[in-house]
Amino acid sequence: MAARKDSTGSREPSSALARRTSPDVGRGTQSPNSWALGDGQQIPWEYAPAPESRDVVQLKSRYGLFIGGKEVAPRSGQWFTTVDPSTEEPLAEIARASVADVDQAVTVARRAFKREWGTLRGSERAKYLFRIARILQERSREFAVLESLDGGKPIKESRDVDVPLAAAHFWYYAGWADKLEYAFPNRDPQPLGVAAQVIPWNFPLLMLAWKIAPALAAGNTVVLKPASSTPLSALFFADVCRQADLPPGVVNIITGPGEIGLALVKHPDVDKVAFTGSTSVGKEIGRAVAGTDKALTLELGGKAANIVFDDAPIDQAIEGVVNGIFFNQGEVCCAGSRLFVQESIADSFVERLKDRLSTLRVGDPLDKNTDVGAINNAAQLAKIEELVEAGIAEGADMYQPACELPARGWFFRPTLFTNVAQSSRIAQEEIFGPVLSVLTFRTPAEALEKANNTAYGLSAGVWTEKGSRILDMVSKLRAGVVWANTFNRFDPTSPFGGYKESGFGREGGLHGLLAYLDLGAGH
Repeated sequence: MAARKDSTGSREPSSALARRTSPDVGRGTQSPNSWALGDGQQIPWEYAPAPESRDVVQLKSRYGLFIGGKEVAPRSGQWFTTVDPSTEEPLAEIARASVADVDQAVTVARRAFKREWGTLRGSERAKYLFRIARILQERSREFAVLESLDGGKPIKESRDVDVPLAAAHFWYYAGWADKLEYAFPNRDPQPLGVAAQVIPWNFPLLMLAWKIAPALAAGNTVVLKPASSTPLSALFFADVCRQADLPPGVVNIITGPGEIGLALVKHPDVDKVAFTGSTSVGKEIGRAVAGTDKALTLELGGKAANIVFDDAPIDQAIEGVVNGIFFNQGEVCCAGSRLFVQESIADSFVERLKDRLSTLRVGDPLDKNTDVGAINNAAQLAKIEELVEAGIAEGADMYQPACELPARGWFFRPTLFTNVAQSSRIAQEEIFGPVLSVLTFRTPAEALEKANNTAYGLSAGVWTEKGSRILDMVSKLRAGVVWANTFNRFDPTSPFGGYKESGFGREGGLHGLLAYLDLGAGH
């Protein structure tokens, strides 16, 4: 049996990597010295459970497809089950679409585009988007609980980030719907037609908003395919569309496995394809639409560098690093999974970071005190475990805080690796989990060389008190988004997207509108 080094340098079997600790190991058995409790003392208090009520969401036993403004049964006659990742219990049966369903949805969307939505005045389109935004806000608690139930993310993140940002995107693009000629002066902005949109499982409602809001504002109709492991947010959004009296066929939602998404983007009557997800699937979609005149936006994987200089505000940087990698269990394309710390502060910074990790609460996503929820699906958990094993095998030192994980569900402890080689798999491959690799640098030039040494180019972070250094680093980092003295901050007015294997095109801001418009020859 292989052996590994733990955080104290001792050797123990690799089977100790098992996700669940023995019952006698829990939070408080290894108190951090920085809490001034004395080495080894028990933490004298703990948060009491504060669960959000599941009764906020009323789930049906079965959900069909949303085509032409109504729920329809799949022509395949097949269904699949979506589960709660924190308990592995079934939530509902979901329609498994067929190629015939895809064709019907695209046909209905084309009809709605030609007969009504594509020629509707921008001020009228805006009214519908405003209604959707308002309804999302009115039903925010319901959607927050649903996101956590189906996705596994902590309720405080769904409540405070996902749902408010989703509503904000509809508010923002509603404001642009009747101002396209001012957004793109001296041009003739026209909608593209039918947009095929495929979204991932890590931010089901927010990614839906990122794509549907600008598409509708620009005058396009939509056929959206959510991830098969998180379809409920999109299906509940279908009810929002009905509640807002959106004309039938303007938004259509089909559910099913990955091949249904591929059939959608290949459909000959689709004008625009937008995809957020893994780089491998993005490449497959790119090959599928190559040689056609379809517009394409790809927002793919990432391996973001978070760079901390010796003059950085340390406490603020610690919180930024934790937010950068452990937000949404690290299941974020722009997660700061590579931490570069200047050598002069590396040892003390890592020790303080370990102390902070020991305070993270892992558990029930619906508990308002939970910091790290459940991994979305069993396949993703297996990938995280495989890459962590690879990091250990390649000689990196692993630290995991002592915490007792739930007996059921797909959970993984927050994990930190030190002594990581630049060529290591955990420093090069997207893990998409709560795993942080720590590397060091001496000079800004070395930090840039290491940070840019990746196939990805989605995001990065810089921590320093020198404004000139921030500007210099930002101009040289090959990343679509660079945060300074913060991380994972989003706004509907700001474009988001990457370089290299992180995709191309931008979502958010005016750039997000541009992706759904034909500007014509101009005046």
